[in-house]
Amino acid sequence: MDWGAIFSNAAVELISPTTAAYALAALGLAIHFGYTGLLNFGQAGFMALGAYGYAISTLSFGFPVWAAVLVGIGASVIFALVLGIPTLRLRADYLAIVTIAAAEIVRLLFTTNTFEPITGSANGLSGYKGGFAALNPIPDGTYGFGPFEYNAYDWWLRIVAWTIVILACLFTWQIMRSPWGRVIKGIREDEDAVRALGKNVYFYKMQSLILGGVFGTIAGMIFVLPRAVVPSNYQTSLTFFVYAILLLGGAATILGPVIGSMVFWVLLSFFSGFIARAVEAGWIPFLTSIQAGQLRFILVGVAIMLIVIYRPQGIFGNKKELAFVK
Repeated sequence: MDWGAIFSNAAVELISPTTAAYALAALGLAIHFGYTGLLNFGQAGFMALGAYGYAISTLSFGFPVWAAVLVGIGASVIFALVLGIPTLRLRADYLAIVTIAAAEIVRLLFTTNTFEPITGSANGLSGYKGGFAALNPIPDGTYGFGPFEYNAYDWWLRIVAWTIVILACLFTWQIMRSPWGRVIKGIREDEDAVRALGKNVYFYKMQSLILGGVFGTIAGMIFVLPRAVVPSNYQTSLTFFVYAILLLGGAATILGPVIGSMVFWVLLSFFSGFIARAVEAGWIPFLTSIQAGQLRFILVGVAIMLIVIYRPQGIFGNKKELAFVK
């Protein structure tokens, strides 16, 4: 058993672009669910719009990076309006039903053969990273030490991804301390009381839905810069993973989504490497390689359950947030 390789591969996930993307998506859900009380189960849809908006704008229309990013953000704003206008005046469970269905509709639209020349259908899209790579100021070469040794593009992607996450955390921290943030928290606790004070609850909910959705959209762009855009990546399970990360770190916290994403992906990578090597060594003879790949999710789920049992408010949560989540 090569424990050094297992721990090295797990440590790499601490600063990977995937971890950053999930942290940003979870921060968007923190705005939705943790601070406002909106049950959005369609964060995968926002991430898909960001990924495809960026890729299609670059490949089909030749847009520069900044314009492709704006296209993705614009698509997410429209998507949030389409979801929010008919549902935000109703009970929270209506939003949950609509968002989970809408995210799946978005994924199926990108999968259909009708739009294959633009979306690539089930094969997805690739070859859109040139514009982002051209902005890289780091000279060609390999930098780093130990498991954290990457080429210039990989470092550039990590620097940009985690800079965006840090800026998003600072922005969220600032607005949640503002009068707008206090209204949002009041809506989470008792929207009727906020409405009685003369605040337009519907308008504030819409703003929260749009803001958290934009975070998810930018996360979708980060998620596809080290890989191709594949529609199967945006299934409902993606949203559930983001919720697991959110609850792991703390539902109404700033650093919770970031730490939760790191813990989630380090655990997933560790169990993936451990199980694969345990099967090769004959420690688990009754499992095939395919079954071993699924077992890692079971073990990560058990680990998250233990954390939730002994730290139910999340790593950075507190008792007040726990009362809301319940």
